[in-house]
Amino acid sequence: MGNIKFGFGTMRLPRLDPEDPQSIDIEQYKKMADVFMDRGFCYFDTAYPYHGERSEEALKEAVVRRFPREKLVIADKMPILRVKATEDYQKYFDTQLKRCGVDYFDIYLLHNLGRDRYINTQKYGGFEFISRLKEKGLVKNIGFSFHDDADTLEYILSEHPEVDVVQLQINYLDWEGAVAQSKRCYNVAMSHGKSVIVMEPVKGGTLAELPPKAMEIFKEYYKDKGQSIPSPASLAVRYAASLEGVQTVLSGMSSLAQLEDNTSYMVDFKPLTEGEKILTDRITEILKSTIKVPCTGCRYCLEVCPKNINIPDYFGLLNLHAVTGKKSNMYYERFSMAHGKAKECIGCGACEYNCPQHIEIREFLEDFAKLYEEEV
Repeated sequence: MGNIKFGFGTMRLPRLDPEDPQSIDIEQYKKMADVFMDRGFCYFDTAYPYHGERSEEALKEAVVRRFPREKLVIADKMPILRVKATEDYQKYFDTQLKRCGVDYFDIYLLHNLGRDRYINTQKYGGFEFISRLKEKGLVKNIGFSFHDDADTLEYILSEHPEVDVVQLQINYLDWEGAVAQSKRCYNVAMSHGKSVIVMEPVKGGTLAELPPKAMEIFKEYYKDKGQSIPSPASLAVRYAASLEGVQTVLSGMSSLAQLEDNTSYMVDFKPLTEGEKILTDRITEILKSTIKVPCTGCRYCLEVCPKNINIPDYFGLLNLHAVTGKKSNMYYERFSMAHGKAKECIGCGACEYNCPQHIEIREFLEDFAKLYEEEV
């Protein structure tokens, strides 16, 4: 087996038509796979819905048919959102084996598990299904990918100690973040003795293209050390890879240039130095200086809200948008489960009276409703 510390994520493959996710540039993908394998790596991560359901077949054409199966580590994921009955699990799994052109997966995950999807996964026996796959030798390691809070992760892992791995969103911007809760989720996984696969180490490109002020201190750090200036993405990937217990860090690469850069510093991986850790803290401070709401997440507001509006987590999403310019409808759907919508605020002011930070909560809830609930 080759080096699995760095994995090739296949949800952002090169396209022939930038507007068409199904138009995968197979020839460029093949060249990328060649470089990836030549440099000693072997881990490929795919999923049923990626690229309009074309990612798995592209993996077969660009990778599986061109390299010995025993030289590859292939991870795939059960599309649990589409499962409507117990028998659907087998149907989707058989389809995935065929699409990928393999007779087993090295790693098989329940895809994007959170508090909402966990309910039906339990109902239809998802964990029992993947456990049977492992017993039959159809998969070698089982687990789930996860986007939710640390308390939910703790609950799931306590209920299902049989899983081998957990795939988590971890990056230095989200490490202390209120939405992804990278640090808390990582600590939960470690406390349960699970191997961790990292996704979104550069946060969808946010940490690959730093704003001018952050880029300035990034360059200054390496110049002062007399070192050549690496890519910002390298700092982010190495940050995640430096964490104890991290088995693999994934990167969704969409060009040969990106792949050559990422693999260049992961071939002979060196953990972050103490100075680089401080650098990530400084960059995080700059990025977070643009936050919109000075909410500390104490949740005193939620204790008195007559509509049970999830104010702290909604404000976390509002701040995330202010920092990155991106929305996350997935997190909104999970944070709003069993809670009122921001637009349902009756303006009573009880939350503001109870807020230690004296935040103008009602005004920010209006902003949140305009951002999320007018389109949801």
